[in-house]
Amino acid sequence: MTAISRKKINYTIGQPLRQYLHQYDRETRLPVTYADLTRTAGSFPLLDRQERDTLWETVFYEPQALRELSEGLAQVYALLKTAGDLSFTDHLLADRIDYCRFGNSNPFRVRIVNQLNDNYDYFYVKRADASRVYGLELEHLLSPNSMNYLVHGDTLIEEHIAGIPGDDFIRDHLQRPHLNQVRIAKEFVKFNERCFARLLGDMRAYNYVIVVTPDFEDEQYRVRAIDFDQQSYEGKKTMYMPQYFKDNRAVVMLCSKLLKPETIRQYQAEERTLMARRVRSERYRLKDLMDCLRRDEISPPEKVEQLKQELNKHHATKRFADCRCMGDVVRLNLQIMLVGRADRRVQV
Repeated sequence: MTAISRKKINYTIGQPLRQYLHQYDRETRLPVTYADLTRTAGSFPLLDRQERDTLWETVFYEPQALRELSEGLAQVYALLKTAGDLSFTDHLLADRIDYCRFGNSNPFRVRIVNQLNDNYDYFYVKRADASRVYGLELEHLLSPNSMNYLVHGDTLIEEHIAGIPGDDFIRDHLQRPHLNQVRIAKEFVKFNERCFARLLGDMRAYNYVIVVTPDFEDEQYRVRAIDFDQQSYEGKKTMYMPQYFKDNRAVVMLCSKLLKPETIRQYQAEERTLMARRVRSERYRLKDLMDCLRRDEISPPEKVEQLKQELNKHHATKRFADCRCMGDVVRLNLQIMLVGRADRRVQV
């Protein structure tokens, strides 16, 4: 089973990536930054409905600081959701802020409440890391999911992705009698293929969610990544294949039980074909992103060398030996896996 070597290095956003973010409307000025939220007065553990530790803690602030933060966070929500139309912010209130010490990004989670109907939504405030931004952009361009986020300086704002956390789904839902296990197995195969093609790592069960959509006869499922810290960072090939993480074992066993090898290959081919079509439709923007990635450093040289060797062996080629950086590795891996699918003209 796959294990992460040690805590990931944070990489600052360089000027080429910053220009890309500005060009594609991902960068804007924010009234509240990550540093502002760190000035807490205290905290207490946040438990779930079963009184289990969520690894989050609810933080609180001095009264004056809280009033200023609440107003600013309502404006951040407007920037994220309504392109900065502040006419809706009068009835919005940031009524709870949670903080997570676990993981690389140490995020804040903000709950925004509409005081007219008590409906609420969440968004996240994180330290802006180049790896995470590249992961978000690649997810936006190559997956079936649109990503909504904003960057300002060293602050990253991310929209909440609704769904059942993967570890909760495996523990509480996987064996329920009404569950369509074949469809879950199919979606996990496709998710595994997407992660490996674009080299998104660390998809342990708590780093993705299961989105359940009722259909007219049954339910449909989609597996969505929610954590992009480990975009193209590790040197082990298996880090980019969710099937090798032990907390995904129950789903992997389900795939082995319910899907024949030829069916698995069919689902892999289907997902690669869809990705190839997205590459073709977003080829100019993807090229701009790849140009930034190939000029950037998002992984230590020794990890890049290790991954080059492992991918050469996996794809039975020697082409990765010519890659100078992790951006070259990502580009070549996409080319090898996607060229010749929906359109032989696919370029990355």
